[in-house]
Amino acid sequence: MSLVLDSSVTLAWVYVEQTGPEVDRVLQLVTSTGAWVPCLWRLEVANILEMGVRRGRHDMAFRDATLADLALLPISIDQDTEAHAWGATLRLAEQHRLTVYDAAYLELAKRRGLALATLDAELRSAAKAEQVALLGAS
Repeated sequence: MSLVLDSSVTLAWVYVEQTGPEVDRVLQLVTSTGAWVPCLWRLEVANILEMGVRRGRHDMAFRDATLADLALLPISIDQDTEAHAWGATLRLAEQHRLTVYDAAYLELAKRRGLALATLDAELRSAAKAEQVALLGAS
């Protein structure tokens, strides 16, 4: 696996107005070498797509087709995310003033020694402070 993927980059693929060359590069990397995500990734992605349905941004068919497409990507769910939630993840959240959800991506990238693909400014700042390589934005 080549990187840790967060929901902001994932959804930039879905909502094409948010994509760009760096985001497209991440998709190419994920397609060719795979990615790791914390166990909450599927919930986050599904929730954002469901909220899009409720807000009239797209319909259920778009949501369902998007989830089916994402399921085809070589994305591995990290089974140890919750084991670190009350320790390393919480400490990263506290230290960098992140949500625990965002800190889970950072913790996973640090633990696996992988680059983090995110568009979230606070998470990018924390990753830089932790010397975690970044992908997803110029």
